[in-house]
Amino acid sequence: MPRRRTSSSSSSTDVGSAAPRNRTPQPVRVRRRTFGDFVKAFLALVALLVLVVGVPLALAVTAGWPFPDTFEPMQWLKQDISVSTFLGILTFVVWLAWAQFTACVLVEMKAALSGVGVPGRVPGAGPAQLLARQLVAALLLVGATAASFTPGLAQLGQGLEGNQRPAAAAAQQTPGLFAQQQEQAAGTAAALAEQASHAAAHADPGSAARQGDTKFYRIQPPEGRHHDSLWEIAERHLGDGRRYKEIFELNKDRTQPDGSKLSEASLIRPGWIMEMPGDARGGDLVEMPDEAPEVSPEVQQQIHDYALTGDHAEGAGGGAGAGAAQVSVPEQRPAPAPDHTPDQQPDRPHATPAEDTSTFGLPQALLAAPLLAAGLLGALGHRRRQALWQSAFSGIGGRRGMEPPTPAGDAQDAHDALLVGADPEGVRLLDRSLRGLAAALAAESRPLPVVYAAWLSNGDLHLQLAQPAGKPPAPWQLGQDQTFWMLAKDDAERYEDADTAAPYPGLVSLGTMDDSRLLLNLESVPGIVSLSGRETDRAAVFASVAAELATNGWSDRMTITLVGFGEDLTPLAPNRLRHLDGVEALLETMEAETRQRRGALGAAGHDSVLTGRTGPARHTRWAPHLVLLAAEPSAEDAVRLAELAADASRLGIGYLVGTDEGELPGAAWEMEITAEGRLLAPLLGLELDAQVLPAAQQRAVVELFVEADPERGPDGPGNTPPFLVDITEQGRPAVYARLVGPYEIIGLDTPDDERSALLHEALALLLLHREGVHPRVLSSALWPRGVTDDVREALVDRLRAWLGTDPDGTPRLGTDATGRLTLATSVVSDLDVLRSLYYEATQGRGVDSRAVRGRLLTDALVLVRGPLLADRPEGRYRWLGHEIVDAQLPLLVADTGLALCEFHMEKDRAEKAIEALNAALRTAPADERLWNELLRATHALGDPERLTALAADLIGRSGARGLPPRTEALLDELLPAWRDAVAAVG
Repeated sequence: MPRRRTSSSSSSTDVGSAAPRNRTPQPVRVRRRTFGDFVKAFLALVALLVLVVGVPLALAVTAGWPFPDTFEPMQWLKQDISVSTFLGILTFVVWLAWAQFTACVLVEMKAALSGVGVPGRVPGAGPAQLLARQLVAALLLVGATAASFTPGLAQLGQGLEGNQRPAAAAAQQTPGLFAQQQEQAAGTAAALAEQASHAAAHADPGSAARQGDTKFYRIQPPEGRHHDSLWEIAERHLGDGRRYKEIFELNKDRTQPDGSKLSEASLIRPGWIMEMPGDARGGDLVEMPDEAPEVSPEVQQQIHDYALTGDHAEGAGGGAGAGAAQVSVPEQRPAPAPDHTPDQQPDRPHATPAEDTSTFGLPQALLAAPLLAAGLLGALGHRRRQALWQSAFSGIGGRRGMEPPTPAGDAQDAHDALLVGADPEGVRLLDRSLRGLAAALAAESRPLPVVYAAWLSNGDLHLQLAQPAGKPPAPWQLGQDQTFWMLAKDDAERYEDADTAAPYPGLVSLGTMDDSRLLLNLESVPGIVSLSGRETDRAAVFASVAAELATNGWSDRMTITLVGFGEDLTPLAPNRLRHLDGVEALLETMEAETRQRRGALGAAGHDSVLTGRTGPARHTRWAPHLVLLAAEPSAEDAVRLAELAADASRLGIGYLVGTDEGELPGAAWEMEITAEGRLLAPLLGLELDAQVLPAAQQRAVVELFVEADPERGPDGPGNTPPFLVDITEQGRPAVYARLVGPYEIIGLDTPDDERSALLHEALALLLLHREGVHPRVLSSALWPRGVTDDVREALVDRLRAWLGTDPDGTPRLGTDATGRLTLATSVVSDLDVLRSLYYEATQGRGVDSRAVRGRLLTDALVLVRGPLLADRPEGRYRWLGHEIVDAQLPLLVADTGLALCEFHMEKDRAEKAIEALNAALRTAPADERLWNELLRATHALGDPERLTALAADLIGRSGARGLPPRTEALLDELLPAWRDAVAAVG
């Protein structure tokens, strides 16, 4: 059913003093019933009476009842087929259609009046149920807003009778998504307050202290399906719903008549007193309660007592200026103070990269999106490793390089922003927590609850359920009510990897409210999510959603269909992202898939995809399909899309659709992105700092993935190291760091104990990035939870002083034109030397001189003393998880061993070749190429027993997976009876 958009302008007018006070507010979306509304309701009533009552009466009079006079099936079969027989069958079909439609009316009426949950689906109804829904909505339009018939975030987290808790406790809960909290509190004394701005600027400053100049509003109890909200109160009395923050700031943390306090703008209770800004207008307000006959003496006393708790009672300033504050988020549990060295700062939430006073030119959108950045960084690292392995194992000439292209320009800035902003630990905890919850519920034979959204607040995870689902499994706890499940960060860290399907892969970040990050589960929305705003702003939101869904770490398989945008985004995840040219192709595709999923669910006996994910086939079925449609569909296409989306949440399909006006049929939740980057959904109680991926940063990120594509061709990973060392005696470095194996530094004095570990780690990062390291990348690597500018600058100064200067006075730690930190050529690592030796042996002087090649390759293998930074302390060097050096080093060592093996085999020195291969295997034990060459070199010795022993050792190392196909084929060639021989060896 089309949803009607509330105008941003106020319909409030000044009302005379004779107007009744504390009048019950009008519904949020339709403030005043028009004559047209009553006409629609009357016509809907007539239509329902005709279809529900008139049709059966007409059938009974003209064609009779559908039931036969006698029950004689055999006699019926023997009768001749006549016109009356066909008429009887047709009459029976009409009776069935009437019964189905009547059932649809009853189901829709029950859902509309109860206001809870998604209307039940009548089997086979389809258009009949849609017609019933429209007629019921039109009929009830005069008593409730039609938008409320569609379950939304405003209907989540409803308070339950018998589950009342002190408001003081509820004040320290998770941020909810409720602008119209459905409190069943007809007799409750809890109340939410609207705060008043002080008198106008031209008024006497001392007059603010007089109660008579201050306006108050008393939160009204629910009327039907309507509930008071601060947004509506601000829209009605201040002319702009966005001024609700002024009311919130005036009343925040002030004691209400029931003893509780206002702590969150979206959680208000009937009976609370709200002080209002001085320019508030409307007959619902109370200015002088002592002289207002409509206000009971009890309420007068409550307002009088409440007025004494305001800022004006203390002589403090106040008023509308408070409206600049952020939407208040409930108090979070304080994090334990960590131990830290003098260089370190106390842990801070990772999701606040903007705390630094300068971003050094890095794109802020990526800095402020930790989950998106972590997903992109992980996917990019996987892509680069793929390119390395394909280059090493493809055997194609010119493709055996080790070095991925170094990004430059905007791509380099984007890569640095990903390194700074990424929160891989947060992604890991989120993934383990969700899978752990699914595994725990499966162990208890309980279904997964429908989750509409998730909040991440200071490491704690809060799931917002569509409806109460009982007590959560430990260590999960109930949140502010039975529709919230909460998992503390400390409890989440107890989870290990669980062998279960990702339960909620459709969760995607929308933005932040204060320190809390909202993830909306697009897959579970009962209808379409619409996004309005300028086209460029919408495109930035759509790109962010698509990129995070394509690369996030808390999902397994999914399909993301992009329409109207994003054709260039497919390199991020070619197996997930699919681009369609237009809406017609989308509708054709989704109609077929919707039919297929309905049939598959029915055949499997599941109610929804959530049930299927926890069943025996959880790893092969029910992958979500999320549709992102940036272009606004036509009216006809929008109706078809709404019909598809009506049952989409049960099928694991989600729709995010862009619109210019914000009015779409079947839009369950409506959002708007502003030019200032705010994501607004007033009726859902949302006002977020939106997570976006602007066009320029989108292009830069895509460039990183395109450059790392293993299928790019001969211009893939290069063969030239980023930094070539002078390997002659004249090129002896001033500072030499040994990274391949235990970490050692030659040429520098060891710093004092408090500084040593930090400086060593910083130097290792710089040595692995000779192209330069952004200062913020360096600080985020050393302090993943954040650090202030002065600490970072002190570290750089200390590192520069430790490294010293060259004989000509040039600092060994410099800064390039882009502001990145670079090392002088006099500071060298053994990894630099290893790369340079291999390059010279295979592409430099060793190409023309066999003796030089053999010496260089031998010297290179001597440098290999073990894995990279073998003795690094636990808890440090976590940034290595973002690097690909762990893949580069084994491949480089393997290539060196293979080249030296080839060098010796040219002269039939098999033992020397075996020695070189064994040396390389100590660093690259899983490289199949080394094992194959070792088999050939051993075979060249002419010793079958030694070859059999090697084959047996290789089989033992392969484990349950068995030998790789190429190795097995090689053994068949070299030792045809190897299977029997190995079995005999035991």
